[in-house]
Amino acid sequence: MPSPHLSIVIPMFNEEAVLPLLADRLRPLADAMVDDGVCAAYEIVAVDDGSTDATPVLLQRLRRTWPEVRVLRLRANAGHQAAISAGLARARGDYVVTLDADLQDPPEVIREMLTIARTEGVDVVYGVRTDRTTDSAFKRWSARTFYRAQRALSSVDTPLDAGDYRLMSRATVDAVNALPEHHRVLRFVVPALGFPSATVGYRRAERAAGESKYPLARMLKLSVDSVTGFSLTPLRFATWLGLIGGLAALAILVFALGSRLAGHTLPGWTSTVVIVSAVGAVQLLALGILGEYVGRMYAAMQGRPTYFVAHDSLGEPEQPPQDRV
Repeated sequence: MPSPHLSIVIPMFNEEAVLPLLADRLRPLADAMVDDGVCAAYEIVAVDDGSTDATPVLLQRLRRTWPEVRVLRLRANAGHQAAISAGLARARGDYVVTLDADLQDPPEVIREMLTIARTEGVDVVYGVRTDRTTDSAFKRWSARTFYRAQRALSSVDTPLDAGDYRLMSRATVDAVNALPEHHRVLRFVVPALGFPSATVGYRRAERAAGESKYPLARMLKLSVDSVTGFSLTPLRFATWLGLIGGLAALAILVFALGSRLAGHTLPGWTSTVVIVSAVGAVQLLALGILGEYVGRMYAAMQGRPTYFVAHDSLGEPEQPPQDRV
């Protein structure tokens, strides 16, 4: 098989219900892009994220009839973002698209993404959900709040309502793969690179089959990983609290001395209030400074691989990639 011009990375976890629908819809689109000269060749990198249903069996059957499919099976469930990272590490295309298996993000947009990337010379094309009427009111509100809060807390200029449906150039993928970060949230990692980008809008559909793999608990975890991974605001909160405490201690000092001079205090009250306020302010400030360093040291010293590969259909050596420190 020739070296692919386009790689489509699809993370999957217990997607036996939707997998046949995905194949029936995606294969004609991908084959048509080759026939029309949009891309010379393509590959489908299906990342089985430790599924416990019939997904692995269905993928192997699909691979026998669809030679462009590569199956990467992780030994255990590593999570959505880690599964995408595993697929990016093994994608070989000049352009790489990340697509969820649930068909809420229409595969038909891939052709437009590839055309925009080639004609406008950009490295990233984000799929932006311009119509989310199929989502619940709570889902729409939480997503809107999440993206706007993240932009306010960090310096990353993330396109609003852009999830993990995007096209990336080979240079972008190589840059992402070289990052040593743990707990990657790719919807913020990729914009943080600052590569030239464009957007394409689409209507978000309902899940074709199966159940959502992003319940409230996982959404909250993604939010925490996003804030802690791209913002120093939580750590610096103690620093600012210490500065405010210092100013408050100064005000209390002036008040205590004034009360002492006016004879409105009991013996020992002034010194006690001043000492307690000053020590508290210094402790908060010191904790804030320590937090800045401890956070960096903790992330650097973990040194854990993001995922462990159990099987690679290309028969490549299965050495778990080590994150650089």
